[in-house]
Amino acid sequence: MLQRTINPKGVTARRRAAAIGAGALVLAPAAALADSAPRVDGVTVTGKRHGYGEVENVLAKLPADLRDIPQSVTVLNKGLLQSQGVTSLAEALRNVPGITLGGAEGGQIGNNINLNGFTARTDIFLDGMRDRGQYYRDTFALESVEVLMGPSSMLFGRGSTGGAINQVSKRPVLRPIQEVEGSATTNGLARGDADVNLPLSDQAAMRLAVMGQKGPASTRDKTRVEDYGLAPSIRFGIGTPTEFTVSGLAQHNRDRPDYGVPPLNGRPAPVGREAVYGYSSDRTIQDIVAIGGELRHRFASGWQVRNQLQYNRIRTDAVETAGQGIGTVNARGYTALVPAGTSALAPEQLFVRLQSHDRVIRDTSLYDQLEISGEAATGPFLHALLAGGELGHDNYRNQNYTRTASCNGIALPAGYTGCVSLLNPAYGASPTSLETPTNLARGQADTAAIYLSDTITLTPQVKLVGGLRWDRYSAKISNSINSANTPGNTAFARVSQTVDFTSVRLGAIWRPTSAQTYYVSYSTSFNPSLEQLTSTTGITQPLAPEKNTSYEAGAKWGLLGDRLNLDAALFQVRKDNARSQNPDNTYTADGDIRVRGVRLGAAGRLAPHWQVFAGYTRLDAKILSAIAVGTQGMVPANTPRDSATLWTTYDVARHVQVGGGATYVGKRFLNNTDLVSAPGYVRLDATIAWRTPAYEVRLNVFNLADRRYYDALIQSDGGRAVPGAGRTAMLSLVLRR
Repeated sequence: MLQRTINPKGVTARRRAAAIGAGALVLAPAAALADSAPRVDGVTVTGKRHGYGEVENVLAKLPADLRDIPQSVTVLNKGLLQSQGVTSLAEALRNVPGITLGGAEGGQIGNNINLNGFTARTDIFLDGMRDRGQYYRDTFALESVEVLMGPSSMLFGRGSTGGAINQVSKRPVLRPIQEVEGSATTNGLARGDADVNLPLSDQAAMRLAVMGQKGPASTRDKTRVEDYGLAPSIRFGIGTPTEFTVSGLAQHNRDRPDYGVPPLNGRPAPVGREAVYGYSSDRTIQDIVAIGGELRHRFASGWQVRNQLQYNRIRTDAVETAGQGIGTVNARGYTALVPAGTSALAPEQLFVRLQSHDRVIRDTSLYDQLEISGEAATGPFLHALLAGGELGHDNYRNQNYTRTASCNGIALPAGYTGCVSLLNPAYGASPTSLETPTNLARGQADTAAIYLSDTITLTPQVKLVGGLRWDRYSAKISNSINSANTPGNTAFARVSQTVDFTSVRLGAIWRPTSAQTYYVSYSTSFNPSLEQLTSTTGITQPLAPEKNTSYEAGAKWGLLGDRLNLDAALFQVRKDNARSQNPDNTYTADGDIRVRGVRLGAAGRLAPHWQVFAGYTRLDAKILSAIAVGTQGMVPANTPRDSATLWTTYDVARHVQVGGGATYVGKRFLNNTDLVSAPGYVRLDATIAWRTPAYEVRLNVFNLADRRYYDALIQSDGGRAVPGAGRTAMLSLVLRR
């Protein structure tokens, strides 16, 4: 069997040539605030400057006015994220109650996000285009982040059970921008960002955003990162009937993964915040490339046609080690606890067995989207119409490797590399650099879709919303080692499936005044069983797609002269045909999961110098039925009952701003059996800044009270929990011209 050896730099000679230090993700064009009139298709709109309630862009395919959308939408704008010192998508999404984070597990690396109790890892978009690659997303090239709650396959295609997350990129505009920022943390992390926009004429401009950071990302020991990014874009025909934009992003990440701590007696093991299980040679190297183009033409009649093309390529080279199980060690080597994760022994008598999670992943996608939008009248009724089509192709390749060594001189099973003390884990080089290739997982999928949406104005106060989308999703995957995990056993090594699904979106909106909106809505979505194109060990046949339905009733208000936006909603999301794992490790699609909830939100200004952003979500989540033993009637993993966020700043003098906030996340279970839980927590943050038009000096303090909490949960291996960072300060200097 072919093997490989990890060299000191962590990249084999065989693979070094392919490890290109470039990558890109860029978003489809979004015009500047002052560049043009509101866009009917909703990709770009003119907004009002209301601080944290300011909205310059909204999700593609939606009306320009958020109050004409019969669903909850949360917008995290640049001003909010800068005041908080946010630099990653994961940090930004902590502002949205109902969102929780997961760690890397299984065949998955990168941002793992739960939204309203359901995974959203394939529901991340770039300016309305699917961004399904497995990588860690930065915010240096983003203008804002938008979250649409509830199933939305009519708008975005497959997925979006809990909602959709859209990243809005920085776009070329017709005014010069020169902004350079440098920051350093008490952990030792240094970071630099630059954003330069250059008008080329009265109709064209180019923009470049760059980023680099190096050092410890957290107070957690050994959590170092070394990341670089470059995002160029150029735009022609600004303000004319025909606009053309080309954009791209190159990003290189070299990070040390954190698999957290294993469970013991129903809780994360009682170890110090600095306890890290793994080796100094562990690393995750990612190279991301994305290229996007958009052509838009507006006709004199007011109709518009738009075509958007986007290509993404992500390559990940990971050598990772995780703590897998707790046990005891003696002359016979390692012995796992029985039952797993349960022991009356003192923690200092226990050991953690380490398991390799090495892999090389190549993930590419190419999508094209064509839309036509405009308004038409039928008698007294006005129709805002959107019709479109989408074609896409995804390709996935994941070659897994294992490293194998011994514990206390006794050989371990394949893939296990050693054992360390639970309380004081040793941290050094891996005892072996020899990797043996195991399962090779491949997958590819083709997508074709057509859709039509209509917003009908019955009276100035009443609107009806309706839409249909037909999707065909054809996918196939293969595994060199199948469900029996035995080389040469080819049963069920390949699975393929074609799914046809029609998604629906219905809504009614009543606006008795310009400051009040009340709505009801119904929407559906679907999740094919091969949606993630990851290893499907244990799947013996194509399963029916999961089907999701949502009912929502809500209200949106504009107060204080429309400076402060409030919203509230009641909702229910139900997933039918939910996949569950059987005792023999095969899967059955016969489960049902229901989430009922309440959402409250506020964003804007309470006074001219006082800004606020706040939200609260309560989720009543339950697994109604499942084959998997011990899961029926339980709460889905990583779904807190209550969560809330608050961030506020006040300009106490002409140049001085102070502020702070709190994040609350309730108790969460680490797996669907509800046998292991992480306690709830409150994290406090604060900021103070000296601001002028030419420069800004800002101090952010994160986790002000140095609270011990668990930031991300991982369901595998009984449920692992990743501790959050301790108290950290960051000093930033921003120069502007």
